[in-house]
Amino acid sequence: MPANPQNFSLNGKKLFFASDFHLGAPSEEASKTREQKIVRWLDQIKDQAAAIFLVGDIFDFWFEYKEVIPKGFIPFISKIHQLREAGVPVLFFTGNHDLWMKDYFTKELGIPVYHNPIELIVEGKKILVGHGDGLGPGDKSYKLLKKVFTNPLAQWLFRWFHPDLGIKIAKTWSGNSRISNMKKNEDHFLGDDEWLWQYCKEVERSFHHDYYIFGHRHLPLRLEVGENATYINLGEWVSRYSFLEFDGNQAKLDYFEK
Repeated sequence: MPANPQNFSLNGKKLFFASDFHLGAPSEEASKTREQKIVRWLDQIKDQAAAIFLVGDIFDFWFEYKEVIPKGFIPFISKIHQLREAGVPVLFFTGNHDLWMKDYFTKELGIPVYHNPIELIVEGKKILVGHGDGLGPGDKSYKLLKKVFTNPLAQWLFRWFHPDLGIKIAKTWSGNSRISNMKKNEDHFLGDDEWLWQYCKEVERSFHHDYYIFGHRHLPLRLEVGENATYINLGEWVSRYSFLEFDGNQAKLDYFEK
């Protein structure tokens, strides 16, 4: 379990959570339209936000070479820079599509990047938040692949590809992964086979949390975990534009311009 929980005081404001923007996919035109929508959402919530949590797969692909990052996404990056300049905390989580995010956002924008779930304490409520990839039962092939992709030697070897080639290879893999996910019936509730729900139940047996907040699943969900705990999946921004707001008492799933 995460150590050293982070405390947040709302002071009449709210926490906002969103995930799975998949910027860069499935085409440049579609991504730019979605990026403009995300910027409008950030503009709308900025005055209400005690903090904004971007919970993984914000980019459909991201890899930080020593001196190179993927081009594009200037409106989005400029907007979160403005938020940080205005004093709004922004927290990034890596997902399975952008797990090679390192310290660029931390050094340049003052945005912490988390590679694993973290625990929050907000107005007395305990919250576990993370992207969700590799958690819960099953999906052994991805868990093995993640170990390879996060291996320092594998990352060092990949850096020796020219960025044009490396990014092309990674985008091809990312597109295949997205197609594969579509074949897994992501639009359908899986009942007891909802692996993140099972993960929450397992954690809850040993460590109580009022809320478990994850992305990755691409399906907005709100499910009970025991008597006093709730699992919420944030959905995605490719077609649903769903997000969560938490005011200290209630956690509400909502949709932007839907």
